[in-house]
Amino acid sequence: MKRLNSSVIALVAGLAIAVGCSSLPSVGPEYAEPELNVPERPLPDAGQPTSNLTASCEYAAAAADADTRVEVSKDVIEQWWNRFDDPVLVQLVEGGVSNNVGYLMAQKRLEQSEYELVGSYADFLPEFSLGAGWARRWNSLRTSGGKNTYNARNFALDGSWEIDIFGGTRRLCEAALAQAEAMGWTVADAWVSLTTQIGTQYINLRTTQARIEVARTNLVLQSETYDILKSRLDSGIGDELAVNQCAYIVRQTRARIPQLLAQEEALKNSLTILAGEVPGSLHATLAPPAAHRDWLLAPEKVAGLKLDMIRARPDVRSAERSLAAQTARIGVAKAAWFPRLFVTGAVGWQNVSSTRLFSRDAFLASLGPSASWPIFQGGAIYANVKRTEARVDELALAYEQAIENAYGEVRDAYSAYSQEYHRYQALKGAVQAATDAVTISQDLYKNGLKDFNNVLDAQRSRLQLEEEFVISRGQITLDLIRLYRALGGGLAHESAEAGAQK
Repeated sequence: MKRLNSSVIALVAGLAIAVGCSSLPSVGPEYAEPELNVPERPLPDAGQPTSNLTASCEYAAAAADADTRVEVSKDVIEQWWNRFDDPVLVQLVEGGVSNNVGYLMAQKRLEQSEYELVGSYADFLPEFSLGAGWARRWNSLRTSGGKNTYNARNFALDGSWEIDIFGGTRRLCEAALAQAEAMGWTVADAWVSLTTQIGTQYINLRTTQARIEVARTNLVLQSETYDILKSRLDSGIGDELAVNQCAYIVRQTRARIPQLLAQEEALKNSLTILAGEVPGSLHATLAPPAAHRDWLLAPEKVAGLKLDMIRARPDVRSAERSLAAQTARIGVAKAAWFPRLFVTGAVGWQNVSSTRLFSRDAFLASLGPSASWPIFQGGAIYANVKRTEARVDELALAYEQAIENAYGEVRDAYSAYSQEYHRYQALKGAVQAATDAVTISQDLYKNGLKDFNNVLDAQRSRLQLEEEFVISRGQITLDLIRLYRALGGGLAHESAEAGAQK
């Protein structure tokens, strides 16, 4: 009974030591998110264009009290694709986040990091193993029974429990948790990238389809002009030079269409793959809409860019969590300098006689502490600590670089978006002027006041300007989506936070 009580006391003492050690300070530095002093600077905003001109004959921006643009906020960019009121775009995004192979792979990597986190917490718990063995042994010396052969049998439960005195295990778990959080933000960033790619390719597709429509409309008008000129030439009152000039304009326009159709097919296939489907399966869905519609949203503006908004980006949060994980690994590396304390024990049966294995005489049990301390490792531990610290310095710079890149992406996207509206307004007026020029040049040619070169120049200019106008409309939306991407997207933040809490 005394021996049993001593064992119980030793076990309770070990538990008390383990619990007490969990509250001890851990080796290695305590992590704190880097403090960055980034002054808030005005964004490159071209302003809302007006019909007034500046001294350099550019469109003047509207005054602050006359600026009607909507301010971009988290609510605006959250699920931004719904703002276009386009069920096809919504279907593509929903299909992408459910079926896109690349995004699913990112989710599986997150799942791996979560299980690694679970596995790291197992180091706090005791380890048990069950062993059994049987062996036929020979001995040159005879036993007291006159035999020199016997059976050796054993059956035992072994256990070991490391007492985390210096916090190496705690730092390991801390690193695993931060790394899992970093992976969660990486998945959120993959979500933002995927939705941006789908939106970008979708607008590119609709813009290409609009360019095809422009080319076909101009081809019909040019062909009608050619038919009139050819009919007059056949009647003996026409101009053969004008007919040939008009013929090469028609053929030039006709040559544009196959290239645009090939581009349309490539965009359809790209969108289908992004949506997680087999190319060709969504062609009917991605056909040009029956009714004409516009994807140009009301002009928007960014009032200011605060550091907290940049830090909320998934890629920046991932970089920060990776830095936190590596900082914790310094403690893991430094813990190797200190002793490791274990509580070990075993209970089971062992005999070398013909008696039964599970008998009172064969029973054995042990319980006690053990320790190990690396006295000399040839500088390996020191080198590992320094390597880990250098990696921390690298990731701190990577985090700073992520902040700088994020600022640059926002400024680039916002500048392109606001400037494109000025280009769009100029092209809108140019298209109208080119259309009028075509009508006037045709009338002058019919009345014999001008040669056909004026008609050709006007038709060429109208086709080129109409195509640039369509591209500019699409580019405004592309730049807006790029701006949403640069600001991170609201839903990605909430999804990552939910994943981290899970």
